Amino acid sequence: MEIVRRVGASPRERGSLSGQTCPDIFELSDGSFAVIGTDMTEDLDGKLPSDAKRAEYERIVTITRETLVRAKADIPEA
Repeated sequence: MEIVRRVGASPRERGSLSGQTCPDIFELSDGSFAVIGTDMTEDLDGKLPSDAKRAEYERIVTITRETLVRAKADIPEA
């Protein structure tokens, strides 16, 4: 599996002073997406809706609203 492209604006374009450490979204060669975000599993796991479950190997990560909104135009419809 390879990273094909960044989805949305780079951290620098979103105002990161270092341009290196910020939430990010990438499209992968298998069509899935990888997200760099803040691990909030411990805080949010018990607050998931009753019809949502997390596997032991999965983590709940958060990204800023701006990161997702600026990625919207780059996310394919299908």
